[in-house]
Amino acid sequence: MTDNRLAPGDEAPAFTLPDSSGKPVSLSDYLGRSVVVYFYPAAGTPGCTKQACDFRDSTGALAESGYEVVGVSPDKPEKLARFAEAEGLTFPLLSDEDKTVLTAWGAFGEKKNYGRVVQGVIRSTFLVGPDGKVVKAMYNVRATGHVAKLLRELPAS
Repeated sequence: MTDNRLAPGDEAPAFTLPDSSGKPVSLSDYLGRSVVVYFYPAAGTPGCTKQACDFRDSTGALAESGYEVVGVSPDKPEKLARFAEAEGLTFPLLSDEDKTVLTAWGAFGEKKNYGRVVQGVIRSTFLVGPDGKVVKAMYNVRATGHVAKLLRELPAS
């Protein structure tokens, strides 16, 4: 699979990416706070919509646990803006068109798709602590039910 997977205790790779309005958002903007950074293949697809809506519906519970949410995909900012508006998403969606950040986080590479090995986005979720270090790294997560599982396993921030 991919050899640059992150593990708890690793420094979360820094990034600055445009959000759905084109405004730059950096991981360093969240220093001193805990953040869920999740990577998904494509805005508007059934699985990614389900996952994004689960995060949207759980932002209150995540906030109570001290976590903010940021989603990252290779989609263009305009597509992310349409997706956010259509689904009423209230957290930043960031555009990583050249997949540099996805690759740095181990969320792009070989994966199995219907039994075939393909290159693509590996649906992944990370908890990053206030110190900018990875608290939890989850690769190949399921679109459905993942957020509920995450909430059950959430370490106190």
